Amino acid sequence: MHDRKPEELIRIGLLESGFTPSDEQINAFMTYLSELKKWNKAYNLTGLKEDEEIITMHFLDSLLYLRAMPDETITLADIGTGAGFPGIPIKIIRPDIQMYLIEPSGKKSAFLRHIIRQIHLEQIAVIEKRIEEITVNKELPCAVDIGVTRALFDIGTFIKKASHIMRPGGILILNKGPKVHEEIAKIGDISYTLLTVDLPLSDIKRYIVRVTL
Repeated sequence: MHDRKPEELIRIGLLESGFTPSDEQINAFMTYLSELKKWNKAYNLTGLKEDEEIITMHFLDSLLYLRAMPDETITLADIGTGAGFPGIPIKIIRPDIQMYLIEPSGKKSAFLRHIIRQIHLEQIAVIEKRIEEITVNKELPCAVDIGVTRALFDIGTFIKKASHIMRPGGILILNKGPKVHEEIAKIGDISYTLLTVDLPLSDIKRYIVRVTL
């Protein structure tokens, strides 16, 4: 894969993920890649530097969450989104989703607002606060259907921190590595499903945990 151009890697990765991307979506990911690398020099948004790493470990890894989501239009909060993962890749592929990016860092929030403008995303808002500081009908206009996070929390902690912004029967989704079973063993009597998926452009397995509240 190392001799392939970023645009080709994105297209192949999206096809392997089960999506047929439009040129507009490919261009959005290319702009995202370019701006992330540019801002990263000053703001240290990610430790990944190479195109293939960013495409695989950030873009395609983020899209694995869609395996656990319903097809109908939903409201979604990405909690501790950082430089926009998994929220912005999800939004590029599913523009129908009403998206809230929750990120307390001022520098990262500035980048998020910038990239939203650059790739012309709509129905997406940045909330520059910690999850503990957010109140429904105040900072967040409504309780959400789905909450996602990447590496920020273990499963039990995520349930405790995010439940107050979720609608009754809402879903929390996490993307985990091989220690997922240790985390599940600690969460007690919680309704969940576990999906084992392959990360495109790699030999890595991911474990998508879907918790129903």
